[in-house]
Amino acid sequence: MRRFARADRLSEEIKGEIAAIIRDDVKDPRMASFVSITRVELSRDLRNANVLVSVFGPDEEKDATIAALRSAAGFIRSLIGRRLRVRAAPELNFKLDRSIDHLSRIGELLKDINPAPPGESGEEDKNHNED
Repeated sequence: MRRFARADRLSEEIKGEIAAIIRDDVKDPRMASFVSITRVELSRDLRNANVLVSVFGPDEEKDATIAALRSAAGFIRSLIGRRLRVRAAPELNFKLDRSIDHLSRIGELLKDINPAPPGESGEEDKNHNED
């Protein structure tokens, strides 16, 4: 059995609850329309949680969303405490997860370096069908 199985289970539950709370209960106009909780990292003592958030949109919208989440952290924490019935809900520290941006940029660079081989673009197939 893994050493921190309880922390893993709790972080997944917290992740789901935060996503639901953001969708249903947080009414801040600074929030972007597409916000995704990518990961929740709990400390060993379960008192602190780093919440990694992915936001689709320009950098200004990402910064505004993180600011809104940080100002709503106490509200979100109180709802998590009630919904999960934990003795003490962890302090929430929201951080922007830029891994999706990095993956997208890497994909663009790879396309530039290695264009599609002949036949994958569909043009060669058109020529064969005309014969």
